[in-house]
Amino acid sequence: MVLDVIEFNYLNDYKLLLTFENGEKKEFDCALLLDKKPFHVFNDTNYFKKAKVEYGTLVWPNEIDIAPETLYFCSTPWNH
Repeated sequence: MVLDVIEFNYLNDYKLLLTFENGEKKEFDCALLLDKKPFHVFNDTNYFKKAKVEYGTLVWPNEIDIAPETLYFCSTPWNH
C-alpha cells in the first residue's frame, strides 16, 4: 500500500517532517540523497526549499520528485 504525503514541514538541515494520509508523522532526511543524481541540486538550499506536495508526494521544479513509498519506508517515526 502506498500512502500519500499530505503535508510537510522543514525541520533543520535537510530533514523534513512528513504527514501521511493515515495521520502518521515521519522524519525523512534528504541529506542521504545529496550525492545522487538528480538530487545533487538540493545542495542549493534555495532550490531545496521550493518543494511542494503534488499527487501525494514531494516535488521540486524541473520534474524532480521522491516516490511516496521511498518517503514512507525510508523515514523514521516522529516521536516528538
